[in-house]
Amino acid sequence: MSHIPPKSQLYAVFAALMVLTVVTVLVSRVNLGYFNLPVAMAVAVSKALLVILIFMEVKYSPKLVQVTAAIGFLFFGIMIFYTMTDYLSRNLLGVAGR
Repeated sequence: MSHIPPKSQLYAVFAALMVLTVVTVLVSRVNLGYFNLPVAMAVAVSKALLVILIFMEVKYSPKLVQVTAAIGFLFFGIMIFYTMTDYLSRNLLGVAGR
């Protein structure tokens, strides 16, 4: 039987998602230099975790579902990491403008 979260928890998560969306917009308008990407990624990961854990009910699912979701999230993080290392290392080779 599935777990039904209380409405107060759903409203709190919705409010947190709205606040984090406003934070995303505000951070996009501020020049933080090299910290723009890490801050934006941290906010995006926070929002994704809220959606996965609460709205997709992974928090209340069996352990196998939790492990599967965690592994998927881990491999997505690895993919983003390797993409960023490629993107950030392009200027080191001097081929960025070609």
